Amino acid sequence: MSSTLEAVRRPVAMDRPASSERWRWLRLLFRRKIALIGAILVTVNVIVAVLAPAIGRWDPLLLDVKARLQAPSATHWFGTDDVGRDVWSRVIYGARLSMIVGVSVVLFSFVAGIVFGLLGGYYRRFDNVLMRVMDGIMAFPGIILAIALMASLGPSVVNVIVALGIVYVPRVARIVRGSVLVIRETPYVEAALALGVGDVTVLWKHILPNCLSPVIVQGTFIFAAAVLGEAALSFLGVGVKDPTPSWGQMLNAAQSGNWYLSDPWFLAVPGAMLIITVLAFNLLGDAVRDALDPKASRH
Repeated sequence: MSSTLEAVRRPVAMDRPASSERWRWLRLLFRRKIALIGAILVTVNVIVAVLAPAIGRWDPLLLDVKARLQAPSATHWFGTDDVGRDVWSRVIYGARLSMIVGVSVVLFSFVAGIVFGLLGGYYRRFDNVLMRVMDGIMAFPGIILAIALMASLGPSVVNVIVALGIVYVPRVARIVRGSVLVIRETPYVEAALALGVGDVTVLWKHILPNCLSPVIVQGTFIFAAAVLGEAALSFLGVGVKDPTPSWGQMLNAAQSGNWYLSDPWFLAVPGAMLIITVLAFNLLGDAVRDALDPKASRH
């Protein structure tokens, strides 16, 4: 009878740790209030970008010269710019552009960086060539290399994504390569190879999943850097061109006409949105890094 009761109790005792393990990562992620703030700000940015057509009160390309440089009011919540376009609508659509660029740059750098990192870390004959190319790209300051690429590619959203993606591919490749060099020597990889498992299967099923934690953390920082990079390129006049709504282009327009002196909302609103977005992703990236750190998870 006692053995029967013990058999019944055992699954219940086993389920309790599994249930708590399910929420352990989220507890580690949001154990600091600053991480929760970052997650909320990121969520708000995503919602604003997705719902831009619904919450944008005006067409961001609509010109109304008679209403140029109006102060914030019930009609134009954030005022108007130097040609009468609604600043609120342009900021909202600028958030959509920033999210698109950020996601695209992260995906571009992930795909290329993971491929180069896996090849360089696993195959020694490719390592020297691939990593020297990555080192050569990293030798240039990121914004200088992006400007040079934009000068040759021409100004457009797609070219901004390609230029920034090329800038951040080496960061991902170096991280993946370092992880592969360690994981390649582990007993379970050696056992798989001894059993005749192919290289592609070993890379895909055994090595790549164990490389993703540091890559995910790096992805949050690349996203923030891509948003800032797009704004910098547009501000310098080599990125997204007017009339496409872009925070960097709006800052450029406010600075070039010195409108920020007499009409500060023209500069303050897109600048504040850029700062908040970059700060939010950096805060979230710090929280993800701490949550995925085995040493931090023990405390």
